[in-house]
Amino acid sequence: MNENALNANVGLKLRGLRLARNIKQTDAAKDLGVSPAYLNLIEKGKRVMPFPLLWKALRYFDQDPEQFMSTLGEGRVDEALAKLLDEPLLKSLDIDSESIQSLSAEPKLAGTVAALFNLYKNTRTQLENVLAQLSAEERARAQGSSGGNGHGNDQGVRLDYSPFDEVSDFLESHRNYFPELEEHAEALRRDFKLERLLTSSQLIRLMEERFGYRVQFERAASGSSVVRRLDREEQILTLSPDLTEQPLKFQVATSLGLLLMDRERLVERIVGGGRTRHAETLRLIKVNLSNYFAGALMLPYGDFFKEVERTRYDVELLSSIFGSTYETVAHRLCNLSDPKRQGLPFHFLRADIAGNISKRYSGTGLKFASGGGSCGKWAVHLAFLNPGQLTRQYSMMPDGTTYFCFAKVQLQPIEGSIVKGTAYSIGLGTHAENAKYLAYGLPTNDLRKDAVSTGITCRFCERTDCNQRAAASYRFAFAFDEYTKKDCFFSPLLVHEAGKGERSAADRDARQELLDKQARRRNKGGES
Repeated sequence: MNENALNANVGLKLRGLRLARNIKQTDAAKDLGVSPAYLNLIEKGKRVMPFPLLWKALRYFDQDPEQFMSTLGEGRVDEALAKLLDEPLLKSLDIDSESIQSLSAEPKLAGTVAALFNLYKNTRTQLENVLAQLSAEERARAQGSSGGNGHGNDQGVRLDYSPFDEVSDFLESHRNYFPELEEHAEALRRDFKLERLLTSSQLIRLMEERFGYRVQFERAASGSSVVRRLDREEQILTLSPDLTEQPLKFQVATSLGLLLMDRERLVERIVGGGRTRHAETLRLIKVNLSNYFAGALMLPYGDFFKEVERTRYDVELLSSIFGSTYETVAHRLCNLSDPKRQGLPFHFLRADIAGNISKRYSGTGLKFASGGGSCGKWAVHLAFLNPGQLTRQYSMMPDGTTYFCFAKVQLQPIEGSIVKGTAYSIGLGTHAENAKYLAYGLPTNDLRKDAVSTGITCRFCERTDCNQRAAASYRFAFAFDEYTKKDCFFSPLLVHEAGKGERSAADRDARQELLDKQARRRNKGGES
C-alpha cells in the first residue's frame, strides 16, 4: 500500500470510529489536542498521522493498536458502494475508489446512495421498455389506420424519439447542405492556398497559424479510446499517435470546424431560434456540422462535383483522387444539394456485421425504422458476404418503389486483428432510374424481376412471404397453423393457406374426434 493510500485508510478508519461513538469532530479534536481543521484533513487522508497522535487517538477510541494496524490493508469499502465502481454511469462521472471510501465512512449515507442508484437503474430500464412497447403499438396503429405505403411515413407518436433521431430529421430538413460551412471552407482554402490533395501537415499548420493552437501527439491513458482532445483553455489539440494519415486529416479538419463554429457562432445561426426536444441535440448537431465542415475542407464542392460527374460517382476512384476514405467520400456525395450544381439524391447507411446501423441519412425519401433494425435483404448487410467486393442490387419496397443500392465493407484492424479493430459496411442508394448515371450501375431489362424484394424492418413490413423474416409484423395478426408450414415461421399465414376448406381449430378437433371413433370401431371389430 502506498503512502497516500495508507494515509487515506488511517483517516477513514479513525473517522469511522469517531462516528460510531457519536463524537463530534470538534470535541474529538479538543480531546486529542489538535485543531478541528487539522483533524478534518487527517480524516480525509490529506495529512500524515504522526505516530504519537495515532497512539493517543487509539487509546481515546479504546482500540487495540495491533488489531487496528492489521486491518489497514483491508480498505473497508461498503460492498454495495464497491459494486458501483463497475457501473458505466459512475465511470463516466469519474468517481474513483478513494471517493467511494470517503463515502463509506458515512454508513447511512452510503446505503442511501447505493439504494437510490439501483432504484434509478431499475426505473430507467422499466421506462425504456414501456416507451419502446408504447411506441411500437402506436406505430402499428398508425400503420393500420393509414393503410401503410411500405415507407413507414406515418410513425404515430414518437415516444422513443431520441436526440439522434432529432439530428437526422434536422439534416434531412436542410437536405444535408449548409452553404455557410461551404463558404468558410472555401475561404480557408484560398487564404492558405491549399491544393486539391491535402496533407495532415498542412492542416496542422493551418490550426497553428489561424487559431493559435499547438498540436501534440500523445497516447491516451491505458484503457481509453480517446483519439482527439481539444483543450480550449490551454489551446492544445492532442491527437493519438496511432491515427493513420486519412483519419488524422479528418480529425484535424473536424477540430478546425469546431473552433470556427465557436468563433463565428455558426451553430446558433444555422439552427436559428427553434427549440429542440432534447438538451443533447444542439451539441450533436454541432458534431455533425463540424464533420460536414471537415468534408467541405477536404473535398471542396466545386472541384469534387466536377470529378463526381467525370467519374460517374465512382466512390473508390474519388477516394484515391482526393486521398480520403471511402466513407468520407460517401458522406460528401450526400451533401451535393447546391441548386446550381446539384448531384443525385442518395440515402446513406453505415452498419456493422451484427446489423446495427450507426449512421444514416435519407435524401431519397426512404424512411428508416426508429430504434435501429433494418431489412436483412439490403445490400449494406449482404456486403459482409463478400467484403473484398462492391455489393450491388436493385431493391423494391412493398409499395413498388425501387432503388439502386451499392455497399462496400471497410476494415480497420488493430494489431493485425479485425476483432480488436472495426468492420463497417458503407451503403449508398438512389432511385432505380438513376442507376444509368453511375459507374456501378447494373443493366436490367425487367426491373420488377431483377429487383430484390425488401422492406424497412420486419416489425412494419407488409410482405407476407419473406424467407428472411426475423420477427412477426405488427401489420398482421400473428396466426399460425401447426399443420401448415411456411418457409419462415414469422411470415403471416393467410386464410387461403391454412388448409383445404379453411378449417378452424374447432373443425379440426371435430374431424379428429370422428377419426378416433372410426379407429376404435375398427379395432373392436378386429378383436371379435
